[in-house]
Amino acid sequence: MRYEFRIDGDISETLAKGFPELEHVVMAGQTVLYGQVLDEAQVYGLLARFQALGLRLAEMRRLPE
Repeated sequence: MRYEFRIDGDISETLAKGFPELEHVVMAGQTVLYGQVLDEAQVYGLLARFQALGLRLAEMRRLPE
């Protein structure tokens, strides 16, 4: 499964490296993290990391394969 997570604001390169399983780009005041996610447990783990780091998730969606 491929997912896209849109985070409000520009996150630093250092912070983005905290998500090695995801690629990232900065677009129009948001950071888009995207990539392969193995299962639902990994999705919840990513969401927990966003919250723990104080990142505001604006949107999350599953991408077509």
